[in-house]
Amino acid sequence: MDPVLKKLGWNAFFGESFREYVVGHEPGRISSVNRNGCKVYTKNSEVSARVSGRLRQDGHIPAVGDWAAISEDNTGTCTIHAILPRKNKISRKDAGRATGEQVIVTNVDIAFIMTSLNRDLNMRRLERYLAIVRQSGVDPVIVLNKSDICSDVDARINDVLAIAPDVPVYAISATGNVGMGSLSPYLQDGKTVVLLGSSGVGKSTLINALDGVERQKVGEIREDDSRGRHITTVRELILLKMGGVIIDNPGIRELQLWDASDGLLTTFLDVEELAAKCKFSDCQHETEPGCMIKKAIAEGTLPEVRFESYRKLQRELLAVERKKNPDLQRAEKKKWKKIGIMAKEIQNRKKRGM
Repeated sequence: MDPVLKKLGWNAFFGESFREYVVGHEPGRISSVNRNGCKVYTKNSEVSARVSGRLRQDGHIPAVGDWAAISEDNTGTCTIHAILPRKNKISRKDAGRATGEQVIVTNVDIAFIMTSLNRDLNMRRLERYLAIVRQSGVDPVIVLNKSDICSDVDARINDVLAIAPDVPVYAISATGNVGMGSLSPYLQDGKTVVLLGSSGVGKSTLINALDGVERQKVGEIREDDSRGRHITTVRELILLKMGGVIIDNPGIRELQLWDASDGLLTTFLDVEELAAKCKFSDCQHETEPGCMIKKAIAEGTLPEVRFESYRKLQRELLAVERKKNPDLQRAEKKKWKKIGIMAKEIQNRKKRGM
């Protein structure tokens, strides 16, 4: 196995899929995607490559992290002819009202879910990220940056562990080079880490600190809301000098669930376990007797905000499923049409004094 390809994450899984392309092609890993094509790491260098017309016609859109079969013609033009099967992918629902999947990254081993130890620290946002990452089969690691500006780091770590007791949590300062050694075990040759987080949490600063050079632009913190300025605009796969691959992401403003039912269950396992103990199997956790959710909230063992976050994400996922499934969509419309008819009947009865 070529040592450069191995460092990029090439293994037997991709090698098996590449067999049919061995003649006339070489493997490469997509490092960035733009309107005109892609940047691709090969065993020799990083090259620009266009996507073949046939691949576009088939709707196979490359994503950062993909392994591809590419060729180079006599003029030096590189072309992507095939996208190899993905080991995994992290996706979200397309931003806006349209229902479609947007693949963020593929073929990832670890996700650094990154936030700042300032006003950006939001447990409900962390729960959302955890659900999406876990759905993909990627191992989450929570990185709390800017520990140098936090007065009680241990308390904030405990807050995070309360919602994610089985997830590694590290407090660091990328600018002050504090706690950086704790991340080293995840950054090994052949391993791919993706950085996820909102704008200004220090993702680009972290990459600069890890690589020892100012390769990513960074912004300053705004004094009015403790948020960083949005600098990274292109998703990019970077081959680190210290080993491994890291994928930098633009700050994600809108992270809607796409297909995260299993991820949601794992993220809210405490809620799921309580619901399973309710007296009624179809308990709505409202006024039913024997509701263990309501009991836990009353006793203070389950924060109400966590339960409401769980329900919100459940509703969001159900709404996406309805849009994806025409039968569910029709059933939903039929239900609300029936409710509308009943409401009119009640209103008419009131007018007639009945």
